[in-house]
Amino acid sequence: VTIMADAVTVRTRNLIKNPLLKRRQFVVDVIHPGKAPVSKEDLTKQICSMFSGVDPKCVVLFHFKVAFGGGRSTGFGLIYDNLDALKKYEPRWRQIRYGFAEARTRSRKAYKELKKKIRTTWGTGRRARLRKERRAAE
Repeated sequence: VTIMADAVTVRTRNLIKNPLLKRRQFVVDVIHPGKAPVSKEDLTKQICSMFSGVDPKCVVLFHFKVAFGGGRSTGFGLIYDNLDALKKYEPRWRQIRYGFAEARTRSRKAYKELKKKIRTTWGTGRRARLRKERRAAE
């Protein structure tokens, strides 16, 4: 599928329907000769117009790289069937990036204590410590 707007061409290829993860996944090629890379917001709008009936919140674009010499970018795109599927299957860091989850904020002291715990226990001891912490939390 190709869409041209303001001398920018957006193509999708290798479209795969993934029913287990409730999404469509594809490679996005953007041709933008003599221009800076196109923003993900603009690409999301164009992809929503390419695929009918798609909610812009359910479109996830990532890993965009500009080809050597410029003028062409390639990345990946996912279109989830609904927001629940996105929140279930998308990695937490990407959910934070798109505003669907809050980043955990820990104090400096908490980070240092966690680091010390991880350093002092190793192997099966680490697994036992995690099991003990889970039981204490219940």
